Amino acid sequence: MNVKLINNRPVKIWTDEVEESAMRQIENLTTLPFLFHHLAIMPDVHAGMGMPIGGVLACKNAVIPNAVGVDIGCGMCAVKTNWKVDEIPTVVLRKEIMKGIRERIPLGMNHHAEAQDEKYLPQGHDIDKLKEVKGRQHAIRFEVGTLGGGNHFIELQKDEEGTLWIMIHSGSRNLGKQVGDYYNKVAAELNERWYSVVSPELKLPFLARETKEFGMYWSEMNYCIDFAFCNRKLMMERIEEVLADTLEGIEFEPMINIAHNYAAIEHHFGCDVIVHRKGATLAREGVIGIIPGSQGTASYIVEGLGNPDSFCSCSHGAGRALSRKMAIQKLDMNKEIAQLEAKGIVHAIRNQDDMQEASGAYKDIETVIANEADLVKVKTRLLPVAVIKG
Repeated sequence: MNVKLINNRPVKIWTDEVEESAMRQIENLTTLPFLFHHLAIMPDVHAGMGMPIGGVLACKNAVIPNAVGVDIGCGMCAVKTNWKVDEIPTVVLRKEIMKGIRERIPLGMNHHAEAQDEKYLPQGHDIDKLKEVKGRQHAIRFEVGTLGGGNHFIELQKDEEGTLWIMIHSGSRNLGKQVGDYYNKVAAELNERWYSVVSPELKLPFLARETKEFGMYWSEMNYCIDFAFCNRKLMMERIEEVLADTLEGIEFEPMINIAHNYAAIEHHFGCDVIVHRKGATLAREGVIGIIPGSQGTASYIVEGLGNPDSFCSCSHGAGRALSRKMAIQKLDMNKEIAQLEAKGIVHAIRNQDDMQEASGAYKDIETVIANEADLVKVKTRLLPVAVIKG
């Protein structure tokens, strides 16, 4: 961990390499008048909207929608099975399992052709009080159980004993984006009315805790977190159905789930504060988390060590080394494919545009994990077997 003093505020960084655009955003965060104690930056840091991905920001009595992000509740889930990967014929993997998953789970911008049962949606929320959520209750019945695009993925993986695992990375689909965009706009309008000292140029408008708008956002954010979990859970159920139809006697352990885009009220350094994790994962002592690599590299099941310096957080993945545009321009598709096929990975690269999610677009996951040895301990190392990208 490196400690820097920026604008007279401590910044604790778990990497030696921070791109210039991300460092400017870090500097902007240190100017916030409600920043609490220090800023924590994870080893997978890279530039985001307003706040860098891989940032952990604790605030006194304020929430910043852009410090949560628009894919509210985005996160990971994983399930271990009792089957060995070597016992699955390649033709079965490709023609039955992967094909079956694609048939049951819409990818990218695609939705279900029919509305899913309401039982798959979050329960226990007062929908009538959730402005944005209420207006999308019909639409999200077509979205729950769908992967989405970008860096979202479904992977079949194997651990060091060769046991088959399932891993999913996905979020709250269009619902989270609509909620995030709406309340970011509300916050910007309120900040202008309040003559806020937080410049609009920073793209960090906030909602003060004593306002009704804070409560509205908080309720809708939590619905989105729950919806993202329901989305991953339904996809996992569908994948398990495919595997059960194909692999006789397969059993599944309980699902591990953890989010990495959200805000929560937590107790740190003697105070109750609002902790924003944008592309960062809870690593409280004993908490089981997931840190994925890229489609050609390892992913990790980890256990939190509860390090107070990171506000009990860790990275959410490898982190981008190249922007999507730069990856498409710079990476050699044939080379990326050759590297995957040399490892026997059933991959998701079809054209040059897919370079934005190639292994070469991401940081080295082994370095990222090594840099956060004081934040988490590794429980299981997983290697990719077959990949589906959104």
